[in-house]
Amino acid sequence: MKLTNTTQVSVDGVMQGNGPSEDDRRSGFKRDGLALPLFDDEATTFVDQVYERADAFLFGRRTYEMFADTWGAIAEMRAHPIGVALQEKRKYVVSNTLTDPRWANTIVLSGDVAAAIGKLKAKPGGELQVHGSAVLTRWLLENELVDEINLLIVPVVVGRGTRLFPDAGPDIALDLVESRAFPKGITIQVYRPAGRPQYATD
Repeated sequence: MKLTNTTQVSVDGVMQGNGPSEDDRRSGFKRDGLALPLFDDEATTFVDQVYERADAFLFGRRTYEMFADTWGAIAEMRAHPIGVALQEKRKYVVSNTLTDPRWANTIVLSGDVAAAIGKLKAKPGGELQVHGSAVLTRWLLENELVDEINLLIVPVVVGRGTRLFPDAGPDIALDLVESRAFPKGITIQVYRPAGRPQYATD
């Protein structure tokens, strides 16, 4: 399976608070819900189709629990195309502390996670999808386990919040596979990691 990551980010790289979040507000982040006013029918259809083509999903624990409490628990969301895809497909969650996942069809990965993910990627199939999951995504990139990145860039500068790429992290060259703009200004950039970048000083 191809491991893909899909993340919504602001122009300044913030991935936190794309939708309303009580957890964000309790932690003092007041700029959530930044993406919702800019999602038109075309952008929404694109995201629905991404979820529908998944063979399985891979989550970090925090994102998994947030999805379980929404897409997995709220009737209206469970009936949505994204909710249906999440219900039907296998879900893997990376955690050393979660022992009894409450969402059906979930398998916990712990211990040698790199080896476990390597085995998943070796299986026949289409896509093993990661959505959001900042800590997990950074770890996957550091360990060169990501095959494709879908960045949905929302035309907003947030100014603060959790960013997808940290100030200090691996340097990665990216090949652009696809680029598309939606009517309200959201763009999708599809990249494939391509080793280290070439610098003028190399």
